[in-house]
Amino acid sequence: MGTVGRRWCQWERALLWIVLVAAWDAARGQLRYRVPEELPKGSFVGDVVKDLGLELTRIRDSGVRILDRGRTQYFALQGKTGHLVIAERIDREQLCYSVRQCVLRCEVIVEGEMQVYKIEVEITDINDNAPSFRQAEKELRMSETTALGSRFLLAEAHDPDLGPNSLQHYELSGDEHFSLAVQEGPGGDQRPELVVAKALDREEAAFHELVLRASDGGEPALTGTARIRVAVLDVNDNAPVFSQAEYTVRVAEDVPVDSVLVTVMASDADEGVNGHVKYSLTKITEKASKIFQLDSEAGTLTLVQSLDFEEGDTYEVQVQAHDIWGLFDTTNVAITVTDVNDNPPEVTVSSALSEISENVQPGTVVALLHVQDRDSGANSQVRCSIDETIPFRLEKTFEDYYRVVTEGDLDREKVSEYNVTVWAVDGGSPALQSSAVLALRVLDVNDNAPVFAEPRYRARLAENNAAGALLLTVRASDADWGQNARVRYRLSEGRVRGSPLSSYVSVQAETGALYALRSFDYEEVREVRLWVWAEDGGAPALSSNVSVLLEIVDENDNAPQVLYPPAAAPSAAVSGWSGVELAPRSAEPGALVAKVVAVDADAGQNAWLSYELAKATEPGLFRVGLHSGEVRTARFPLARDAARQSLVVVVKDHGRPALSATATLTVVLAESVAELLSELGSAAAAPAEPAASLTRWLVLAVAAVSCLFFAFLLLLLALRLRHWRRSQLLAASGSAALRGVPASHFVGIDGVRAFLQSYSHEVSLTADSRKSHLRLSAGSCCDTFPARPPPDEPAPLLVDHPAAARKEASVALMVARSPGAGHSGSSKSSKGQRWL
Repeated sequence: MGTVGRRWCQWERALLWIVLVAAWDAARGQLRYRVPEELPKGSFVGDVVKDLGLELTRIRDSGVRILDRGRTQYFALQGKTGHLVIAERIDREQLCYSVRQCVLRCEVIVEGEMQVYKIEVEITDINDNAPSFRQAEKELRMSETTALGSRFLLAEAHDPDLGPNSLQHYELSGDEHFSLAVQEGPGGDQRPELVVAKALDREEAAFHELVLRASDGGEPALTGTARIRVAVLDVNDNAPVFSQAEYTVRVAEDVPVDSVLVTVMASDADEGVNGHVKYSLTKITEKASKIFQLDSEAGTLTLVQSLDFEEGDTYEVQVQAHDIWGLFDTTNVAITVTDVNDNPPEVTVSSALSEISENVQPGTVVALLHVQDRDSGANSQVRCSIDETIPFRLEKTFEDYYRVVTEGDLDREKVSEYNVTVWAVDGGSPALQSSAVLALRVLDVNDNAPVFAEPRYRARLAENNAAGALLLTVRASDADWGQNARVRYRLSEGRVRGSPLSSYVSVQAETGALYALRSFDYEEVREVRLWVWAEDGGAPALSSNVSVLLEIVDENDNAPQVLYPPAAAPSAAVSGWSGVELAPRSAEPGALVAKVVAVDADAGQNAWLSYELAKATEPGLFRVGLHSGEVRTARFPLARDAARQSLVVVVKDHGRPALSATATLTVVLAESVAELLSELGSAAAAPAEPAASLTRWLVLAVAAVSCLFFAFLLLLLALRLRHWRRSQLLAASGSAALRGVPASHFVGIDGVRAFLQSYSHEVSLTADSRKSHLRLSAGSCCDTFPARPPPDEPAPLLVDHPAAARKEASVALMVARSPGAGHSGSSKSSKGQRWL
């Protein structure tokens, strides 16, 4: 019971020690597990999440993956459970042939946190390999005189397993003439030797068949066998002897194939056939047998496959020299491979971002890199660098890991994409290098306001434009990208002549085109100042503005306006202007008489005025200044010149086409104001009396004619009544009494209507003229007054005096001579017509 208790305490101490080591490794961010080889895929290795103290939910959100630096991915991480499991078959003998402790390393990377955890898995051995002989059959030649106790080296068995599972002992069976002796080598290996236990007799037995069995210590034990055939020969008393007990070779890993690495040499004191020596490899690993080849005659060891220091740096083979009779000697050949810088550094991107916002803070991690070099010594020392012109830098985290972090501010408008090249250079001579490129796209942030193509805009528009006319197009660009670079335009609020600016001008939101919404008048609006805003589509949006000056260009749409002389009364002139100026008859040429003053509402050339004399009573008496409008005398007034001069001055502008206005001046040639007034008074009074007298006489004549007309109607009605009465009285006497009475004596209402239609008169009165016209004529239905006189009679008289007007008005008293005078058939009498 005491022994069991002591063993239990020892087991508890070992278990506690293992737990403490595991806890210490976990605290350092490193785990260590132990699993046997040859486990099936999916076998459990360890609970990584639990052992590292991580939360499973955080691991799922951040993303975890496992990275194996070898060529084969032997482990996998289950995302749902966080367990480390076997991903590929693991053969310890294949992975760690010459290493007693086989350890596989991998790394767990947490993507979101850019954290790396190291994991070591020790692969323990199982008894999955039986001992095997390189030669399944071996033939030995012995002389029949071989002494008892002579030893002959046999081929060794090889078992790649370790510990108890490796080769443990040999057994020999088959013949009593031989026994087995096992010698222990310098490295603890067992060397089987065949010992002659009984004298040989070639005549008794020329051949002996033996079986050599090698067994390991596994449970169950595995064995391997080799058949040994011993041929009994005649006497051979000298064995070959090597010149060196051990050969040491140091060779670089880049030595060419087919190179001779070493030549072993053994000599035999015998002569002839008994002294001929041959060479063979008696102890060599399977891997070395594929790399080296021994010439059996020359003893040269040749390289048949390229060496690789990273796969193996030392090799040891055993060479045997034997004669024809089987006597032999052995020597060891130790081959040391030196490293050559034949492996460039390996840069692996463990985790990296593909996109990054341009407003990230300096120090943001964008990639996690692993750098290693398979060489050794100085050839494996790696230096990493990055381009200094880009806003990134390298930070070494631990061992062979580097982080790429932002160093300065990023600006997508300057550089939208980065190809970050990380260079790794080893310490070899010559140095080898490699690189890894990180493609990083910079995401846009709305940090740029729209910028107009010009600092200010100016446009000219002719007045009287059509509504909807294009004024100009403003353009703004935004250095951002996508929606942040989409620009829309709008107008600032403003007023023009009290009206909203939006009723005059509009801007197209997408293109920035400005349009006129109404027709502009230069005389009302000469320029419009406005602001156009450009706003991008970011959130929040950024904007900028630009001033726009719209100048209205004048067109010649206004005729000159005469300010002096002032406009005359409507009765004085139908069109133009009227004025009275005094000019002395003693005025010299060039004397100023008057000045025509005119203005034009237009501007520029359209408002430049010129004056010219269009009409004058005496054309050579006056002249007008072309640009001043001054009326001056052109010569001395003469006595024959009329006292009253009428001048018509035309004022023109310089537009295309030119517009004009007229001014009428009345210039009186007089020496004094009294003479001027006298002239003006006689000119105004002379036509007033005839006009008033003519008007009175015309009114009287129309009244007289109207009275005579009504009297005539009454007379016709009386005569008609009289005839009707007489017809009533004679009706009794019979109708015979009425025969012979002319139809023309019956004047009824139809006759009166015909008379009214045939009679007409025309009066033409002109108040501001010295002449008055009165014309009376008969219509086409009455022959009393024809519409126009016969060709052989004189034309109607033009009356120029009030007395003549009165005489002319007396024509209204003319009537028909008798009721039947107008019904004389087709013959017309000249007596029924009178002309003045």
